[in-house]
Amino acid sequence: MATGTSAVVVQPMGDWDPWLGLPIFSLLFGIGFALLLDSSARRVPRPRLVLLRRLGTLLAIGLVHMLLWPGEILTDYAVVGMVILLPSTWLPRWAMAGLAAALIPAALIFGGGGPLLIAGLFLLGSALVRYGVIERLDRSTRGPLLLGLLFTAGLACALWAPASMRAVGATTYLSSLSSLADLLLVGVYVCGLLVLLRTPLRPALRFLFAPLGQMALTNYLTATLLVLAADHILGLPIGQSLTTAYWTAGAILTTQWLFCTLWLRHYRQGPIEWLWRWATWTHRPPLSRPRTS
Repeated sequence: MATGTSAVVVQPMGDWDPWLGLPIFSLLFGIGFALLLDSSARRVPRPRLVLLRRLGTLLAIGLVHMLLWPGEILTDYAVVGMVILLPSTWLPRWAMAGLAAALIPAALIFGGGGPLLIAGLFLLGSALVRYGVIERLDRSTRGPLLLGLLFTAGLACALWAPASMRAVGATTYLSSLSSLADLLLVGVYVCGLLVLLRTPLRPALRFLFAPLGQMALTNYLTATLLVLAADHILGLPIGQSLTTAYWTAGAILTTQWLFCTLWLRHYRQGPIEWLWRWATWTHRPPLSRPRTS
């Protein structure tokens, strides 16, 4: 959690402080992009123009959001989407997968993340859709379970290796190993969630996560307003106290979940998602749900 100018000074997990948000949302963005391309191809003669408008609108939203939150990520997503993801739709799926396999390790070795990692994860998500992996994983329990075990083993190695490297004074790639551990933990998390969704817990998980997921962009933007209000209006020491940061994050998530749940009872989408869809398709979609007698 950050206040816009400072971050929490104490890392909750010591030297390894995983940042799961960027890898997860980058992968999901690539998946969603590929699904939207398939949907657009069935509806309009120029589907890539639809995707270009979607990315352009996202860039505009990000630039406005940057006035409040300089470290925001939407502008990076939009630019990488225009430069890498949109042109990749003309490539065969094997080339897209090959680019992802090249960009992700390069990002870990040379930068530890940033636009290069975003590009690689975008391409990986799109490739998984084009190879049908996403559809198969959604119907399977064994696949996510085996992948999760594989990621867990890799994560254990990635967390064990730095101690051995420090013992012999080899510290060159410690940052890369930390970033690799982040990605492997994302794999464990996603596979674990997929397995749980194949159990009787599925309705409870949908109840908890679906409202937040359906209004993810609205929540991302309103979280900025709520954090800034907590910092500047309430004077909460978010940037100095880990406990305060956690309580603030919990309060924001709870508030957003309640708002999303009530909003979606009456409306089809979140307000920002609705505007984004309007700009993408250039005609106003219905917002209110039909009334039931």
